Amino acid sequence: MTGLPLPAELAARARDVLAGRIVPVLARDAATVVLLRPGPEVYLLRRKATMAFAAGAYVFPGGSVDARDTDQAVAWAGPSPAEWGEVLNAGERLARGLVCAAVRETFEESGVLLAGPGPDSVVADTTGDDWEADRLALIDHSLGFADFLARRGLVLRSDLLKAWAHWITPEIEQRRFDTRFFVAVLPEGQRTRDVGGEADRVVWQRPGRALELAGGGEIFLMPPTHHTLTELAAYDGLAGVLAAPRQIVTILPRAVEIEGEMRLVTM
Repeated sequence: MTGLPLPAELAARARDVLAGRIVPVLARDAATVVLLRPGPEVYLLRRKATMAFAAGAYVFPGGSVDARDTDQAVAWAGPSPAEWGEVLNAGERLARGLVCAAVRETFEESGVLLAGPGPDSVVADTTGDDWEADRLALIDHSLGFADFLARRGLVLRSDLLKAWAHWITPEIEQRRFDTRFFVAVLPEGQRTRDVGGEADRVVWQRPGRALELAGGGEIFLMPPTHHTLTELAAYDGLAGVLAAPRQIVTILPRAVEIEGEMRLVTM
């Protein structure tokens, strides 16, 4: 058990948390989507250096569950919220929110929308000015996700998502997320674009190459991202990823002191 060494400031906070001098903050429910295209390649965003959480890191699209993501009015196709609850080890209401957040955040952060006019179709193009206006309205919360879908006559395609993992931010962090990871394939006809916002760069990259860049210090990856890319690098194509059996086990890295040094370990 070696783990990752913690920087001095975080190590000091870890000691305070472990000693009971600081109460850990609650983790917010969140969803992250690993967007894939043939290669396989993954879509990564570099978070701006000014961001309070994971500044400068290359991440997958994702974010917190919004209260409106649990809205039962969301038009839905594919496995039901109850079925997703079984897969995600979550209640039906939370499962609905996680799936909605996954689809909503993917659209907000990549322009890709996992929805269509019917249960067997998907939107062909989301690059027009009207789509951009809706995307920005979702980001600033002036438009609810259910209302967005209803106005456009669209159905959320939960069958286009595959549950992949469950990570919870360590208790020593000041901002914490209880995050379900999904994978999804870029729908035919759609394309990603540089949408700005919290990111200052977007790239498509093969998982193995992203790991090489991280190993050389050229890019920064958070442990969950690094772990997920390591798993994906074992597959030669999309079919293998989508067919891979997954048992969703909660991973909560924790801080431990090893020979006088605070380190973060994953059990």
